[in-house]
Amino acid sequence: MALDHNGFRVLRTLMDGGRHTQRECALAAHLGVATVNKAVRALEADGLVCDGAITQAGREAMEPYRVDNAVIMAAGLSSRFVPLSYERPKGLLKVRGQVLIERQIEQLLEAGVPKVYVVVGYKQELFFYLEDKYPEVAIVVNREYASRNNNSSLKAVEDKLANTYICSSDDYFEENPFEAYVWGSYYAAQYAEGQTSEWVMTCGPHGRITKVEIGGADGWYMLGQVYFDRAFSKRFRQILDEEYDRPATAPKLWEEIFIDHIDELPMAIRRYERPIIHEFDSLDDLREFDPLFLDNIDSAIIDNITGALGCSRAEICDVYPLKESLTNLSCHFSTNDGEYVYRHPGIGTENIIDRKSELAALAAARDMGLDSTFICANPEEGWKISRFVPGATTIDAHTPEGLAQAMAVARKLHTSGIILKSTFGFYDEAKRYEALLREKGPIEVPEYGRWNELAERVHGAMAQDDAPVTVTHNDFFYLNFLVEQDGTFNLIDWEYAGMGDSANDLATFSVCCELSPEEVEQAIDLYYEGKATPEERRHNLAMIGMCGWCWYCWSLLKESDGDFIGEWLYIYYRYAKKYLALAADLYGIA
Repeated sequence: MALDHNGFRVLRTLMDGGRHTQRECALAAHLGVATVNKAVRALEADGLVCDGAITQAGREAMEPYRVDNAVIMAAGLSSRFVPLSYERPKGLLKVRGQVLIERQIEQLLEAGVPKVYVVVGYKQELFFYLEDKYPEVAIVVNREYASRNNNSSLKAVEDKLANTYICSSDDYFEENPFEAYVWGSYYAAQYAEGQTSEWVMTCGPHGRITKVEIGGADGWYMLGQVYFDRAFSKRFRQILDEEYDRPATAPKLWEEIFIDHIDELPMAIRRYERPIIHEFDSLDDLREFDPLFLDNIDSAIIDNITGALGCSRAEICDVYPLKESLTNLSCHFSTNDGEYVYRHPGIGTENIIDRKSELAALAAARDMGLDSTFICANPEEGWKISRFVPGATTIDAHTPEGLAQAMAVARKLHTSGIILKSTFGFYDEAKRYEALLREKGPIEVPEYGRWNELAERVHGAMAQDDAPVTVTHNDFFYLNFLVEQDGTFNLIDWEYAGMGDSANDLATFSVCCELSPEEVEQAIDLYYEGKATPEERRHNLAMIGMCGWCWYCWSLLKESDGDFIGEWLYIYYRYAKKYLALAADLYGIA
């Protein structure tokens, strides 16, 4: 039997099995007494209420509104909450004495939600204990969390979507917002006074959401739990299936898919007049809510910072993520003494980077004036602290000035006399990455064997050139050049530094800056000050191919570890293919 909204709200107050006066119903249902009086008369006429109590027919009428389950999305890195999210997902942080996701699970179960699916990805193993602690919890692994936005988390549980709460693992609800019976699909909202950058909703009759815009003023914005009713879930699954494989869908939040189809996905706003829903966008936000949070948290990263800089935990502030590199994770933070960068080692880097060699290179570069930002590093654990350079710029590799600056730094490095114990060669590195890759199984990449064999023959030909061996940076590209406001030049990120072929750095610069063939020729002329011999030119062009091949193998290894390399995989492949073929022709080994 279909219910109207007021009848539903009255019946929901009676589901505890007791008898209630109309005044008690009015208070519990947040309705006027006259409205409850009218609703009760209609429910009594339909046999759903008798003598102030719900009947069996009334309970059956409520069944379509019973919540089937909840989905808690916990797959992402939570990059806005660095550096703590480097150690554990944000949902596992303890706030005001409770683990965020545990508090939310307990609120759901307390409300009568019978099943909770936790979708995990990043550091997924840290969530597995939840199945043991809570029998009602099931873990679902999102295998695409690193390459897609959170639409992939809903795809992972699409067969579970029915009458379903959709939650984020890192929300904190001061009061329990969940219920065992819900009228229809809704998105929770709080009010923003003045300007906001949140997702602000516009609503039509009965609170239906008709438009969502990022930013606005004095409006209700999306925050907290969402509820899908069965009709919403059915249509959303259809849309998700239709659009999931489109390239444009991968980076979208599921909310963006909803907004794209807002006319066919009815959803109402549920307003919370008091700020009971908390979503923490930064460490500073969380400390404002829980002043003792940083004092109480068990964090090796915080200990590293305080131990290295001699600061207190209370000083650490202004923490935010920096652009992630392909190898590591980094964040900005401040203390009373200045601004810094904390570098956290990426997945699998212990297999491909010699951190002791990196430390020696960093110290040598600092002493020589090539990198004044370095402060300290731990070679066993792989972390590093550097000075943050406000207002720093970098070079433009596609201008004559930028090329000249880069090649001048390369010459200065190669003639510095720095001696490192470690060595670095693109071919040897490529073979090392290949060996690690083969430990995981056969390399089933089309044409891999052909290009691998060509790289071997080009390497053999290059070995006869007797090229000079110098200290080389080997990650030599424009993003690693920091130019301070006073003109101080810093070459940063020395992870791959070692003694190697002096052509390594020009090759890296050519590949990673995506230089055109004409720009490559200009770079060679600038490096050799217009005096490159035909043999030196041939050797440098060949090294570009070896560089591309090395980092292509590295990318395949990183992808096998679950990292998403993106377009760099193709860039490395493209340069390897072009310049290895050119080298084979120049050496007469094609």
